[in-house]
Amino acid sequence: MIRPKKTILIASALVLLALVLPGCRRTPDETRVREAIVAMAQAAEAGSAGDLAEPLSEDFDGNAGSLDRRKLTGMVRLLALRGDHVGVTMGPVSIEHRGERMVATFTVTLTSGGKLLPDQMGVYQVESAWRNEDGDWRCYTATWKRVM
Repeated sequence: MIRPKKTILIASALVLLALVLPGCRRTPDETRVREAIVAMAQAAEAGSAGDLAEPLSEDFDGNAGSLDRRKLTGMVRLLALRGDHVGVTMGPVSIEHRGERMVATFTVTLTSGGKLLPDQMGVYQVESAWRNEDGDWRCYTATWKRVM
């Protein structure tokens, strides 16, 4: 037979667990953006246009209109079809909150085993802006400039 005090203690422990455990599972927004950036780099290396596009908003704008979501994924598909490999080496990612949005800055080094984009290989400084769309952080704009 379970004693009333023990029943109350067990019930209290279960309620506490129910309240605490969901909070433990929530990944901080900064971490989610960093993970998305790393996933995009891995997708680019793997030639996976679909995975690369996943964290991009539908209205993604790269370098003030020079590369939208469709063009970026098309370029990755073309590289994969040709059998070209793009190496992506990430530098540290810095995140700054700007209201309800975030800006991530980092360097990325692009290398290639193919000949499709040799003039575009090198080191770039990247600034990307992110917004929360229905619970998912999406990159809606990015700018980059070659630094080496």
